[in-house]
Amino acid sequence: MYIPAHFEAGPDSVHDLLTRPAAANLVTMTSRGLLATFLPFIYDPSIGDHGALHGHLARNNTQWSEPAIGESLVIIQGADAYISPSWYASKAEHGRVVPTWNYSTAHVYGRLAVHDDPAWLGNHVRRLTDLNEAHFERPWSVDDAPERYVSGQLRAIVGVELLITRIDVKAKLSQNRPDTDIDGIVAGLDTHGQAGCAADVARARHEAPITGSWNR
Repeated sequence: MYIPAHFEAGPDSVHDLLTRPAAANLVTMTSRGLLATFLPFIYDPSIGDHGALHGHLARNNTQWSEPAIGESLVIIQGADAYISPSWYASKAEHGRVVPTWNYSTAHVYGRLAVHDDPAWLGNHVRRLTDLNEAHFERPWSVDDAPERYVSGQLRAIVGVELLITRIDVKAKLSQNRPDTDIDGIVAGLDTHGQAGCAADVARARHEAPITGSWNR
C-alpha cells in the first residue's frame, strides 16, 4: 500500500482501527487462487509479538479448509467520505483545488490458524458479542440463548486466527491541507451526515504533519 509520509497513521488511528467493533475482509492465497470473506473480528494484543485477529467462518465456507499459501491478509476499513473542494477556504483564495476521497485503512498481514475446538469457539463468540453489544442499554449475552441451541450454532462455524506479522496503516484525512481548509472539511462532513469521518479528520490534524501534496 502506498503511504506518503503525511498520511502515515498516528497511534490513536491505528488503535481505533484494530479495536473498534467492525468487520473486515480476510484474503488468503490458496491452490485455488485468491479467496476472500467479509467477517467480524476481535483484536487480541496479548498473542505473539504483534497480537492476533480472531474471527469465524461458516463451516460450509471452504476458505478455512483450503491451506493458505504464505501470509494471509485482513483489510480493515475505517470511515471514508467524498471531500468537495467547495468546502475549502482556499477555493475562494486561488481556486487551485480538486475533489478527493478521505479514508483510513489497515492492511494486517499474518499467518492463519484454524480453530475447530468448541471451547475456543465459545470463548470467541462471547468476546465478539460482548464487544459489539457494549453500547446497548440492555446488552444481549450468548448465555441468554438456550445452551443446546448455542452448541448447535457453534458446530456450524469454524474459528480463524490471524497471527499478526506486520501492519500497514494509512490515514488519508486531509493532513496535507491548511487548518482553514480542514475546518471547512469537518463542517462539510458533519453537515452531510459523515460525523465519523469528520471526527477522524479533526483528530488526524494533531497526529500528522501538514505538507503540500495531493495523493490517493
